[in-house]
Amino acid sequence: MAAVPMIELWRGGMLESVHAGHAVIFGPDGIEAAWGDPEAVIFPRSSCKMLQALPLLESGAADAAGLGDAQLALACASHSGGGIHTRAVEAWLNGLGMAEGDLRCGVHMPWDKDENKRLTCSEGAPCQLHNNCSGKHAGFLTLNRHLRGGSEYVEIDHPVQKAARAAFEEVVGETAPHWGIDGCSAPNFACTVTGLARAMQFFAAANPDGDARQSAAARLTRAMMAFPELVAGEGRACTELMQACAGQAAVKTGAEAVFIAILPGQSRGIALKIVDGGTRAAEAAIAALLVRCGVLDPAHPAFDKRLPSAQKNWRGFTYGEMRLAPGFG
Repeated sequence: MAAVPMIELWRGGMLESVHAGHAVIFGPDGIEAAWGDPEAVIFPRSSCKMLQALPLLESGAADAAGLGDAQLALACASHSGGGIHTRAVEAWLNGLGMAEGDLRCGVHMPWDKDENKRLTCSEGAPCQLHNNCSGKHAGFLTLNRHLRGGSEYVEIDHPVQKAARAAFEEVVGETAPHWGIDGCSAPNFACTVTGLARAMQFFAAANPDGDARQSAAARLTRAMMAFPELVAGEGRACTELMQACAGQAAVKTGAEAVFIAILPGQSRGIALKIVDGGTRAAEAAIAALLVRCGVLDPAHPAFDKRLPSAQKNWRGFTYGEMRLAPGFG
């Protein structure tokens, strides 16, 4: 099955652009709604960080290190590298007796505007703490210390990545047909859109008083919803949509236009992929599905920001609109 149109851009009364994709809403009894090909194989990229964090909790490493919800939210984050993020990750590493140099995520300029400006104007250099995945890697280091593994914890045959792969495959309910190297150098394992949605439904339905995996999933979901500003940052879709949903959804993006949502009150999981990799379309599509599921008010500014009924040019003139394609949402 082919990807289906999801998001349209109109100008002057003419359809100008179309973004197509795949999406699944997975409930307690299985697939409740699907668009495109539910069996399309994708790399979930950073949308699956909560799956990669499961061994951190299941192993006892998180409790042994005294991690709280803020650290668990950072373990699931693709943060903007602002001060609230870098200070928190640095304090976490210091508590482990480690430092920025123990990370293996690499360096990029922060996405946070204030921190980016500070570094640029001072001619300062970013460090690995600014990497959007530094929280995930702090989680890997915490698990690695617990497992007493070697320093190169991102290698595919390292105990940390073996544990992450096992958790990923068990919760998505599939054996990964492919794996690749993510932007932060950690392995990323492929699955179907259905498998990813199934995994998010597991998180949504997880019993906080259940077994180790159920408890871990529930704690990670709770942490993301409690600290949306740590999961992404000011102005970012994950943060603003979680704030708008007011404790009804945990939302997470992944590179190349992947998005997931965990809806604990409904025991539902959502996964979607825009096939052209367009972030604007992925943000619009997840917002539409959150509205469909009744956890996001379509009148909320966070919705209109992702799916604007009126698009304006630099002088403030309306020139077109973004719409849901017929049959989607």
